[in-house]
Amino acid sequence: MGKLDGKVAVITGAASGMGRASALRFAKEGAAVVIADLNSQAGEQTISEITAGGGRAVFQHTDVGSEKHLKALFDRALDEYGRLDITFNNAGLGGATGKLSEISAEDWDKTFVILTRAVFLGIRFSIEPMRKAGGGSIISTASVGALRPAAGLHAYCAAKAAVVSLTQSAAIELGQHNIRVNCICPGGIVTPLVYKGMPGGEEEARRNMARQQPIPRAGNPEDIAAMATFLASDDAEWITGTSMVVDGGMNTGNSRISFAPGFSGPSFQRRDRTGEPHRAR
Repeated sequence: MGKLDGKVAVITGAASGMGRASALRFAKEGAAVVIADLNSQAGEQTISEITAGGGRAVFQHTDVGSEKHLKALFDRALDEYGRLDITFNNAGLGGATGKLSEISAEDWDKTFVILTRAVFLGIRFSIEPMRKAGGGSIISTASVGALRPAAGLHAYCAAKAAVVSLTQSAAIELGQHNIRVNCICPGGIVTPLVYKGMPGGEEEARRNMARQQPIPRAGNPEDIAAMATFLASDDAEWITGTSMVVDGGMNTGNSRISFAPGFSGPSFQRRDRTGEPHRAR
């Protein structure tokens, strides 16, 4: 018997990284999963892996920067499975980076659209179906950068801090409907968002991240999937308004070495070298 038997989940940014790992874990635990991402090919591959293992899942091409796309995503979940129990607002990007004097207002706004407004909309579109279902669990991806800001990541850290605050205020409002609202603050997790375009790629990212916190290994997407599964399950039925730090101890400030060249700070989030943002983590 799985921890999420009979539940229906929506996960954004679920074609790779933390979202994909969470989709696979949720399905293994018995949930029907609606996978949302910009990357249709990778999304369909995730669906195939889930269904091959006997799970239930569908893919919805989604740009979380579009309110219309997000509304269609939640409508799809209701059309396919008739209810909604879990929302994981996970999609993200590195966003505007650099000195404050060099960041344009346009890039700043784009960062907040994906990292903060999309979370607001994900919460908003979850309320009514979860209320009708008798409750639910809303989870959002924040960052240790929300708790320990880093130079050069002003927009990212500010947007993630807003997610932490929104998590708390939403928990206050929605608790009366048995809707729990929490966020996860990952540390250095090895995902395509981190290592794509980085010299040395995934292997180099793992070597450097292994030395950024007391536990001497890089974080894996499965570490976040485990926390998301817990928060989505009935085991966490009395937990709401909380920021769950999953970072190997990074938030203690006790790095085993100083940050290596090429890393932007404790969240390790960045654009690739083409300048294209990533929406799956």
